[in-house]
Formats: sequence, structure tokens, C-alpha cells
Amino acid sequence: PEGARDFIVPSRLQPGKFYALPQSPQQYKQLLMVAGFERYFQISRCFRDEDPRADRAYGEFTQLDLEMSFVTQEDILILVEELFADLVNEVFPEKTIAASPWPRIPHGQAKEKYGNDKPDVRKNKNDKDELAFAWIVDFPLFTQQTKKDYFYGSGAAQWAPSHHMFTAPHPDDLSLLTSDPGKVRGLQHDLVLNGYEIGGGSIRIHQPEIQEKVFDLIGFSEKQKREFSHMLTAFKYGVPPHGGVAPGIDRFLMAVLGEPSLREVIAFPMTAGGTTAVMEAPSEAEGQQLKELGLKVVK
Repeated sequence: PEGARDFIVPSRLQPGKFYALPQSPQQYKQLLMVAGFERYFQISRCFRDEDPRADRAYGEFTQLDLEMSFVTQEDILILVEELFADLVNEVFPEKTIAASPWPRIPHGQAKEKYGNDKPDVRKNKNDKDELAFAWIVDFPLFTQQTKKDYFYGSGAAQWAPSHHMFTAPHPDDLSLLTSDPGKVRGLQHDLVLNGYEIGGGSIRIHQPEIQEKVFDLIGFSEKQKREFSHMLTAFKYGVPPHGGVAPGIDRFLMAVLGEPSLREVIAFPMTAGGTTAVMEAPSEAEGQQLKELGLKVVK
């Protein structure tokens, strides 16, 4: 579980148990850092059962997933800037990157100045060849929990993570975890391009006591903590400071090409109702398949 609704898959060999399609490789890539793999990248397919919108297709997306040990937040930002500068120069030579280095805009300042946290900072918004990248930083680590929150929304706790529960608090704000969690900044970074969020990441928590504290603040039960026992156990053996980022390939292409919808840059996108364009899925399963999986459809 990562925060959105999972697509679950029943297990034939383990009756009554289910797999979940990966929402992101988050936990695996952090465990790789624990295991001593200091650099990781993957072009990963991710699946989330969440409602579509213009910049979010239903069900799936593709991201360039990066994780690194012994890096600072600034190391990550510089790496991504260099990567995308080279990419634009090689693949889209007609495009111009508006500024270098890219602006670092604190979250509060972005909300105050632009009214949102993914501002379009192009000098000429009518110039289809101008690319205005920017980093949004200094996010609050927590947001107010509501009963509508799917994964965290028991309503039993005041706080939910604004990014995910593995984002590290700013080192200057550690004391506030106890006294005033709402004022804690997270070491989170969002990448925006021409008014679209095209990626996000953070420095991760690598101290087990801080991870436990965050779990407590977001109201995790002992049962929920056990679902992440593999992480907490690994942390006890020593974890290098690490962090990462995952730019969305689909959203990057949408923004660079000036397309109005993410569906325009995805082959065979699903409809807003969650059906495939040509294969007429989802479809009903045969009775024998349901029996084999120990499932019964209740209408």
C-alpha cells in the first residue's frame, strides 16, 4: 500500500490472499539502498485506481524512477536538471529552457504568489517552445487528515502525510514532531513544467525512531505497522541517508508537446470509466475461474 486505491489480484496458490499491482517501487528501491545498492534507476510502470483528469490517466502511468544513497536534496535536483537539459537538447532541439539553474520555490511562496503549487513560470505563455522548469520545495510534512483520505483516513488521527510516510522531516524541524507537527517541513521536491507537476521525490527517513514517530502521528494501528515491518526491521541494521525522485514520462511528454490531455501521449489509454479502448476489458470471469480463486461475485 502506498496511499491510493490498489488494483488487487487474487492468489490461486494462497487462497483468500491477494497481490496488489505496484503503485510505485517505493519500498523496494529503499530496501535496495539498505542492501548496499547505492544507485538505482528503472523505467517503471505504476498502477493506481484513482479518478482520471486532464493530466492523469485512469489506472496507469510510466515514470523514470531514481534512488540514490549518500545524497543531499540539492544533489538530486542538480542531477535531474542536467538529465532533462540533455534530453531536451537531444530530442527537442527547437525547445528553449527558460532558466538555469531552475528556480527553487518554497511551497508557501508558490501558493501565495501563484495560487497553487505547480505554477506556470514561463515568461511568454503563448510561446509553445518555451519550457519553464521549477522545483517546489519546503512542503509541510503533514496535512490535516480527513475521513475521505483512503489509506490514512480512519479519522482517528489529526495528521496525514502530504507526500508519503517515508519522506524525511527537515533536520531543523525535528523537535516540532513532538511539539507542533503542523509546522514541520518535509524534504520533498516536486518538479513542475509549464504549469504541470511532472515528478516528485524526497529525501527519505533513515532513522527507525523517526519512522515510528511518523507512523504514530498519522494514526497507524499496530496491525498497519506490521504491514511495514520489513522496512522497520531493515532500518535496525543501519540505513544510509538516501533519497530519490520519479519524473513522469507521460506528463513530461504532455507538457513538452503542449497536449491538452495525457491520453494524447499514451498508446491505448483507458476511458474515464476504466475500460480499455480496444479489448473491452474489464470483462466477466468464467465461473470456473472464480471457483478456482475462491471468489464469488455479489451483485
